[in-house]
Amino acid sequence: MSVPPESVPPLFESTPGKAPVRVKPIVERPQIVIRFAGDSGDGMQVTGTQFTSESALAGNDIATLPDFPAEIRAPAGTIAGVSGFQLNFSSHEIFTPGDEPDVLVAMNPAALKANVADLVSNGILIIDKESFSEANLKRAGYESNPLTNGSLSKFQVFQVEVGKLTTLALRESGLNNRAVSRCRNFFVLGLVSWLYQRPTERTLEWIRNRFKKVPDVLEANLRAFRAGYNFGETTEMFASAYKVPPAKIAPGFYRSITGNGATALGFVAAAVKSGRPLFLGSYPITPASDILHELAAYKSFPVCTFQAEDEIAGVCAAIGAAFGGAIGITTTSGPGMNLKAEAVGLAVKVELPIVINDVQRAGPATGMPTKPEQADLLMAMFGRHGESPLPIIAAATPADCFNCAYEAVRIAVKYMTPVVLLSDGHLANGAEPWLVPDETQLAPINVQFRTDPQGFEPYLRDEDTLARPWAIPGTPGLEHRIGGLAAEHLTGNVSYSPSNNELMVRLRARKIAGIAREMPPTEVFGDAEGGKLVVLAWGSTFGTVREAVTHLRAKGKNVSHVHLRYLNPLPPDLGAILRRFERVMVAELNLGQLLKLIRAEYLINAVGCNKIQGRPFKVSEITSRAMRVLEE
Repeated sequence: MSVPPESVPPLFESTPGKAPVRVKPIVERPQIVIRFAGDSGDGMQVTGTQFTSESALAGNDIATLPDFPAEIRAPAGTIAGVSGFQLNFSSHEIFTPGDEPDVLVAMNPAALKANVADLVSNGILIIDKESFSEANLKRAGYESNPLTNGSLSKFQVFQVEVGKLTTLALRESGLNNRAVSRCRNFFVLGLVSWLYQRPTERTLEWIRNRFKKVPDVLEANLRAFRAGYNFGETTEMFASAYKVPPAKIAPGFYRSITGNGATALGFVAAAVKSGRPLFLGSYPITPASDILHELAAYKSFPVCTFQAEDEIAGVCAAIGAAFGGAIGITTTSGPGMNLKAEAVGLAVKVELPIVINDVQRAGPATGMPTKPEQADLLMAMFGRHGESPLPIIAAATPADCFNCAYEAVRIAVKYMTPVVLLSDGHLANGAEPWLVPDETQLAPINVQFRTDPQGFEPYLRDEDTLARPWAIPGTPGLEHRIGGLAAEHLTGNVSYSPSNNELMVRLRARKIAGIAREMPPTEVFGDAEGGKLVVLAWGSTFGTVREAVTHLRAKGKNVSHVHLRYLNPLPPDLGAILRRFERVMVAELNLGQLLKLIRAEYLINAVGCNKIQGRPFKVSEITSRAMRVLEE
């Protein structure tokens, strides 16, 4: 963060007859990565979210990485209770929230200890000085005070008395000490908003709307925010402010969106486009719960949300809704997928269109509920008894969750099959600019119910898709029976015939395999004709892999990137593409699940790039592994 002398304008402007007025320089930067960190009750997610909104309004490209503590009520001031929010805002296109922060805001010793190792050398470190009491240092595991022992010498350290300054700003507010302390995050938000010259009017408007029912708290938060902003402008502590110019992006109407928010909108758009009501049957589970919360707010659309008593009830309700002609959805994470397995197998057997959205998290068991992982792929592929294949789609970015949710519904309805939609905690909570699509450009979702009783059979199949008819219960002449027992071809009657059972299993498998016929050509970023190395990836690794490959190619390395949306069936052109490259490296946040599938399907000696730490890949990790593969 050092500033070349020629980029710093004069610090004083003088007017004849008047004392010189200090003018702080504004230093331009192409990109900044900032991380807010504090206790769970310090409001770091609110601070980060609002700073993200300000950056979006400034026209920057953005990518975020919220980091929640896994403990619901971790002891205050401990490492386990640290909550973080990282934002990368840039004047050019970016793909990740950044490897290391340029700026770290630490609200207490635990936040500092948990995050300081990631801060770049000479990075800006803003510390709430008052929180570094002897008791807090002990809770965080410090033997001596890092503010005085020299351990932070390689950073630009700014010790701000956040609590004292917030209290001074609110001394006439009438709030008690605890309420005043809860306004500290708005002081910090005001300070960093000045430091990076963010537009603030939207934040002030948000505060007014959020706290309009509690006028004293509203006024206190406004005062705290303004006090932080004015402190940055007037203190001698900061010699300059920074500015990141707007990014050049395609014209259109944009909004900042999280992956879970985009998923919910994708489901709503699919319901409207298909002309059918949407039914969500779900049990709350981190990190999928926000989809239930989001959809519950769309009461003006044909959306019904049901918070079930458990995971099994949620998926069974979705199956029942699909039987009745609705778009059936259930959302969950890994532990819920375990519980839903039998019912999903039933949906495969009775061939009803539901979408199972698995927002993956680190496991096994309860694992790390708030941390991302990609370890549910093989469960999605094979985690049911019997031969029960179904389509699997994986979203690549928060905004892509909209497209994938919409596509999952389209495939489910067209092929009369359950579909698994995979995202993860990184996508679910992360945010980026989303170009709101023109609804007229969305692919049609044509729902055709069987109404003619002439020649009707519940398992009579479409010649092209092999989908069985969707017959609404109660339609005259279309009374039929479906269930979990082995069914006779066409009639659906219970049958234990060995040959019939094999016929039905193979028909269902052929139906799923046939989806590959309508997949678009697989995109190769780099050398489509082939080369030394291709990095194959799926899901939330997209941004990190794309940025790593971009950096490697800029250095003259012959590296390309293929990213998969469709994981079952795999794209029909994928095998030919992979064979054009000397080496194939599969990057995923697990021990090599897609790697196993690729090796088995194409007999290619691919190698893995794997991480299981509850954290996304860093760009440096992908580039380092790719270089080793190139050198082997």
